[in-house]
Amino acid sequence: MAKTHVNPTRMELTRLKKKLVTAIRGHKLLKDKRDELMRQFLELVRENKALREKVEAGIQAANKNFVLARASMQDEILNVALMAPKQEVYLEMDKRNVMSVDIPIFNYKTRTPDANDIYSYGYAFTSSDLDGAVKSLADLLPDMLRLAECEKSCQLMAAEIEKTRRRVNALEHVMIPEMRENIKYIVMKLDENERSTQIRLMKVKDMMLEQAHHYSERVNSSSEV
Repeated sequence: MAKTHVNPTRMELTRLKKKLVTAIRGHKLLKDKRDELMRQFLELVRENKALREKVEAGIQAANKNFVLARASMQDEILNVALMAPKQEVYLEMDKRNVMSVDIPIFNYKTRTPDANDIYSYGYAFTSSDLDGAVKSLADLLPDMLRLAECEKSCQLMAAEIEKTRRRVNALEHVMIPEMRENIKYIVMKLDENERSTQIRLMKVKDMMLEQAHHYSERVNSSSEV
C-alpha cells in the first residue's frame, strides 16, 4: 500500500515513472561521487599523516637547535639577533574544485628571492646552532603550508562525504522504495478500475441483449395475434 496519498491516474503514473528514473540515475551519480570523494580523501589523509610527521620532526629539530643556541649565547644577543626579521613572506590563497568541493591552495612568495635573506643578524656574535634553527624553520615553510592545505581539504571533503552519504541513503532507503510502492499502488488501482469497467460493460451488454430479446418476443407475439 502506498505510504503517501497519490492520485491513481495514468498521468500520475507517468510522472512517477519519470521521477523514479531520475532518482535512480541521481542515486548512481551520487554513489560514484561518494566513492571518488572517499578515494581522494584517503589519499589526502595519507599525505597529511606523512607531512605532519615530517613537520613535527622538523620543528623538534629546530627547537633543539634553539635550545643549543640559547645555551651558548647570551639572552641579550639572542633577542637582538631575532628582533627585526629581514625576510618577509606573502601568502596568497586560491581554490581548486574537486567533486564540487572548493579546497584551498596556498601560494607564497618572499620579498627577495635570496635564500640567505632569512638571517637578520651578523655571524660575529651568534652561534651556528642559531643558523641551523632558522634555516630548518625556513625549509619547513612549504611543508607547513601544504599540511595546512591537506588538513583543511580533509575537513571539507569529510563534510561533503557525510552530506553525500545522507543523500544516497535517503534515495536508496526512502525515496526510491516509496516511489516504487506508489507506482505499484497506482498500477493495481488502474487494473482494478479497468476490470470494474469491463464488468460494467459486460453487464450493460447483457442488459441490452436481454431487452432486445424481450422486445423481439413481444413483436412476434403481437404479429401472431
